[in-house]
Amino acid sequence: MPGGRVELAAVEAGHTLLPTAVFYDAEEKTTLFGRAAMQAYVGQVDGRLMRSMKSVLGSGLMDSATDIGAGRSRAYVDVLADFLRHLKSSAEAHVGQPIARAVLGRPVYFVDDDPVRDAKAQATLHAVATRVGFEQVQFQLEPLAAAFDLEQSLDREALALIADFGGGTCDFSLVRLGGENKGASDRSNDVLAHHGIHVAGTDFDRRVSLAAIMPSLGAGSRTPQGREVPSRAYHDLATWHLINTVYATPRVRELADMRGMYTDRTGHERLMRVLQTRAGHALAGLAEAAKVQAADTGLAQLDLAQIEAGLHASLGAQQLTEVLDTDLGRIADAALECSRRAGLQAAQVELVYFTGGSSRLKALAERVAAEFPSAKTQQGDSFASVAKGLGVFAGTLAG
Repeated sequence: MPGGRVELAAVEAGHTLLPTAVFYDAEEKTTLFGRAAMQAYVGQVDGRLMRSMKSVLGSGLMDSATDIGAGRSRAYVDVLADFLRHLKSSAEAHVGQPIARAVLGRPVYFVDDDPVRDAKAQATLHAVATRVGFEQVQFQLEPLAAAFDLEQSLDREALALIADFGGGTCDFSLVRLGGENKGASDRSNDVLAHHGIHVAGTDFDRRVSLAAIMPSLGAGSRTPQGREVPSRAYHDLATWHLINTVYATPRVRELADMRGMYTDRTGHERLMRVLQTRAGHALAGLAEAAKVQAADTGLAQLDLAQIEAGLHASLGAQQLTEVLDTDLGRIADAALECSRRAGLQAAQVELVYFTGGSSRLKALAERVAAEFPSAKTQQGDSFASVAKGLGVFAGTLAG
């Protein structure tokens, strides 16, 4: 924070943003991170890709291990440690000195409606941060961090609802900004309420995949008796952290034995081809890209040639909105719940500030903004507002 100004570190080949991805190369026995991890996987290097690791915190998976190829396994907590250790060393290389203290962002709830598991999730992350070499670790809610970043540009006091739409959670903070407490380390009198919900970008990706990609693999197919074929494998293939479970030998055999259940066996053949080539994460990436493209341009064309030559699918903006309708409604309700927890009417909110990668979805921003018709809306830096705000908060702690 040179001269009191927050500066983002170049943590990956000149980039200040590092995708939360880890790839364990089964052949070379090496570990790659961020964009390099994604490129290795897309390039079909033999190994295991891990994404959305923070979403595992607080779940039973954190106490288990996962296969990373070549007869090796890695505990989920160790995967998280590998990533955080790499991030720490990259930041240290940027600043040219060891980093002993860290302020880590966290969602409002790691785990919904379970304070015990939520506390355990933060304790686990704290333990991992200490393990990789941080001597002092503090946490700050991610939407509140984004509020501190926003406050740097405000020239007047405002009652703001911060809407942080990420990959695993959508989080809200209702904060009074720009007043006499600006820059103080204690903002408890300005923070009116928080709320969050575990519905966000990866949930959107799953719904897009199930709607636009999985039907080509036989999802929704009928048996000769007219029943729908079991759908669990399709749901798992559409869910980032469950994709690898479908590759397990017993499941592959089980799914292969289901061939006779498909009246039209084309979908089943494609499904088996995806499992044999381990193309699940690549398809999830296509769903994510289609979500963004459909939102930005109105139509996304998905090239599924990796499954079958000439195979493709499409996703339009209207279909995207319909597919996400339930999720968007739940998120808008969570935004209103935040204002209710503050004891305020929606009309009293003066500014709604959007940040996070999923805030680029126009339908989502419009759905939330519609609940606060008196408020102005402002789009923040989708990927950097939280990081910058954590830097601002760290500065206040340092005096």
